Amino acid sequence: METLDNTLDAVQMGIKLGADIVEDDVRVTKDGIPVLAHDDIWTTAAGRSISISEMSFVELKNVEVAVDYAGKRGSMTFSTLEEMLRLIKLSGAIANLDLKVDEAVDAAAELVHRLGMLEQVFLSGCERERALLAQRRQPQLRKLLNADIRLFRTLPYELAVEQTCREALEASCFGINMYHEIVTPWFMERAHASGLPVYVWTVNETRLMERFADLGVASITARNVQALADLKQARANEA
Repeated sequence: METLDNTLDAVQMGIKLGADIVEDDVRVTKDGIPVLAHDDIWTTAAGRSISISEMSFVELKNVEVAVDYAGKRGSMTFSTLEEMLRLIKLSGAIANLDLKVDEAVDAAAELVHRLGMLEQVFLSGCERERALLAQRRQPQLRKLLNADIRLFRTLPYELAVEQTCREALEASCFGINMYHEIVTPWFMERAHASGLPVYVWTVNETRLMERFADLGVASITARNVQALADLKQARANEA
């Protein structure tokens, strides 16, 4: 069953299907309330352009935005990070918060501390500068380094891997979040040598899920959660 990204329905579906980790994107309103959204700019159901960062939460919560869902046009309202985290807390799963703006670091941390969820949350969406910011401001929160894909376009692959591992360690990240097409056995070897688990995104084909599981990645982000859950169960049955 398909659900819209960054909605409570998607969170509940992921939990129901047995996801260990539920990933959502986080942005912040003008008055500092973290909400689930990938983009800042949206078009309302009435055709008006809005910006999450330029609206207060009171303004935003009364707005319906236009969305494409399962090939049909529809609308939705935004969910808050607090609503998402409360669902995660009850489920016992882990929340992966993909921060889209620097302001989300403190906003997310406030909720994590207030809800007592330090062991159930980690941050992603943190390339080098945001990872360093998070380490300075919220060192108690665990975080992944989002590997900078641009490095792999401008440097020899081996040097890009070494720099990625170095940046993760400098910012006290516990692992690396990497676009799956860049990950190779050599990348895995170097990351593991540095004590850095590798998380890959976004993998929806079972064949690729099997490949990365065989490579030894720590986690696979997928929209096709059912296929990933089935693979995990099959591997557990083989063990």
